Amino acid sequence: MRKTLQRFSPLPLWEKLLNQAMVGVALLLAIELIFQLQKITIWLWYLLLLAICGIIYKRREFLQARTVILAVLPLVVLSLLSEIIELVNRSLYFTIKNYLAIGFAVAVTWMISMLFISNKQQKALLKEQERRHQEEEQARLMAARKVELEVLVAERTQELTQQKEELQQALVELKTTQNQLIQSEKMASLGELTAGIAHEIQNPLNFVNNFSEVSVELLDELKNDGLVRLPDDEKIKVEEIIEDLVQNLEKISHHGKRADAIVKGMLQHSRTSTGKKEPTDINALADEYLRLSYHGLRAKDKLFNAIMETKFDENLPKINVIPQDLGRVILNLFTNAFYSVNEKKKQNIAGYQPTVSVSTCYITLPIGEMGVEIRVKDNGLGIPQKVMDKIYQPFFSTKPTGQGTGLGLSISYEIITNAHGGEMTVETKEGEFAEFIIQIPQ
Repeated sequence: MRKTLQRFSPLPLWEKLLNQAMVGVALLLAIELIFQLQKITIWLWYLLLLAICGIIYKRREFLQARTVILAVLPLVVLSLLSEIIELVNRSLYFTIKNYLAIGFAVAVTWMISMLFISNKQQKALLKEQERRHQEEEQARLMAARKVELEVLVAERTQELTQQKEELQQALVELKTTQNQLIQSEKMASLGELTAGIAHEIQNPLNFVNNFSEVSVELLDELKNDGLVRLPDDEKIKVEEIIEDLVQNLEKISHHGKRADAIVKGMLQHSRTSTGKKEPTDINALADEYLRLSYHGLRAKDKLFNAIMETKFDENLPKINVIPQDLGRVILNLFTNAFYSVNEKKKQNIAGYQPTVSVSTCYITLPIGEMGVEIRVKDNGLGIPQKVMDKIYQPFFSTKPTGQGTGLGLSISYEIITNAHGGEMTVETKEGEFAEFIIQIPQ
């Protein structure tokens, strides 16, 4: 039984009890040999053996050992029966003794055969258990390998997804750069065309402006000196005509000067800067033009008011730029920002505070070089998304007719990209804010 249990399902507690049972059997044998108490020890032996058989058939953990008990049970029963018959009726015992001997021979044969069969079955079961164990181990290894492969697939998928996102981002940046290059080329071509047109328009504009001023002076002289000889009734009529002519000439002069400003802006737009780059304190430059723009607008409109915020990087080194050109860009951005917040203030929005802010920062640019980032932000009207692609085009303006030439952002964009090798972008939300971002390499 102990060997059978060790083969299939080792049970340390029961193995200990069976060892104790073996010690008990040895003690009974010793008592029988020493004290000749065969009649007592044999009944103890039968009780012990029957107890073991009962336990084996009652406990499920001894399932594999039942074949052993089945093999020896006929011999145990026959032996116990013969002892009982001999004890109760000895004459009957001697009468059937020969039959009992035959029964013992059959029981022994049965025991040997069953033990042999049980041994073969146990070996077959052991092989089957080993085969199942191998299959389970193989299944476990396959499951572990499957988990490893799933992890590897997930990691590879994540890498591919990340590479895909990086490629998509690179594609977006490439398209943005391509659009900027196309825009730059358009501006360069337009600049050449603009220069020729501006020069051609400049001369007739000069004549219009000059002759309008001369005509006003002649009319003043006529009004002061030439009407003396006329009768009073004709003098009044002529004075009215002169007044109409003066008003017309003033309109001609006003619009002529406006056209002259547009032409000069076109010439500035097309003219290649000849300024030299020099180390410049960007913080001081931005602060100076912020104050200049604000007070310039205050001089034109006493009711104009706005909050100015600055956030300058104190560790910002001097950057090689063309101060006049960069100042012109910053001044244009400030002017547009103050205009936007002033227009929004006219809408009488409750709790609205016009605010224009400027900040600088020393950063690593996308091209890998160190440089400065300048941000000009306002909480004004913002820029409609439908016109975002047009804001850098010459002569395009969101301002009403007569309030802007549409060249400010176009010139600013060219100064930043061409003259300084930087980038100029904008972030905006219509009705809430607009923020222009300038990045210039050191």
